[in-house]
Amino acid sequence: MLHACRDAYDRSVTTSRPPGLGRESGPQAVLGLVRACHPGPTVAVTALVTALAVASGRDAAGCALVAAAVLTGQLSIGWCNDAVDAGRDVAAGRTGKPVADGAVSVRTVWAAAAAALVLCVPLSLASGLAAGTVHLAGVAAAWAYDLWLKATVLSWLPYAVGFGVLPPFVTLGLPGGPWPAWWAVLAAALLGCGAHLANVLPDIPADLATGVRGWPQRLGPARVRALVPVPLLLATGLLVFGPPGPVGAGGWAALAGAGAFAVAGLLAAGRSPRAPFVAAVAVAAVDVLLLLARGTEITAL
Repeated sequence: MLHACRDAYDRSVTTSRPPGLGRESGPQAVLGLVRACHPGPTVAVTALVTALAVASGRDAAGCALVAAAVLTGQLSIGWCNDAVDAGRDVAAGRTGKPVADGAVSVRTVWAAAAAALVLCVPLSLASGLAAGTVHLAGVAAAWAYDLWLKATVLSWLPYAVGFGVLPPFVTLGLPGGPWPAWWAVLAAALLGCGAHLANVLPDIPADLATGVRGWPQRLGPARVRALVPVPLLLATGLLVFGPPGPVGAGGWAALAGAGAFAVAGLLAAGRSPRAPFVAAVAVAAVDVLLLLARGTEITAL
């Protein structure tokens, strides 16, 4: 679930060591596992969903269960990603990846991914059958991305599913199990699509060289650069105009800020290839703040 920043995290230059080879000591293996789980995105996603649970009215125990379920799910996804991509990372000349560098073996990372996935099942279902099922569907979508869909034209789908399940996972665990508002789910899914485009953009040449032909790679860098802001701005619009009632000053300010970030990223793309990615992160941050600000409004009841 939530694959955003997975491939963007820990990029570097060259390596000659075969993946998973070399002797791993105990401390080295632990450090390698920490790096291989993509700690930045893992912590960020866990914190985001936990904050959404708090804002929506989940009690302390419910928020703790949400945090534990999301953390184990994200750990399993990150470890699966690095294990699957180890050979491709070597071929693309990327270091900073512990499995590809030989800091930790592929077998160890696969074992950690499987253990985290097993733990994620009961932790997810502890929020209720409906809530747990939708969360596990998001985790399954992310694993499908790692194992297969990443190199297909449907590479966007796991991102849409992974982000889209977050509001229902939170709200279905509330008393009475209310469904989230449609605009919250659709905005989250659009946020996932935008994250996918922004995440892959810097790696398109290397991905094509190693045979990865997902949706963004087929579009090409120029088209992806222009398309990145579209789903993110659509998500912003839904979060501003979707809830009932008049739009307040904060909503208009968020919409203006997101638009300014998107335009700035496009204008700066010629000077800095990373500008669209940075702008997309800024727009996504606005969307996240809007989603958190809605709090209990994200329920359909």
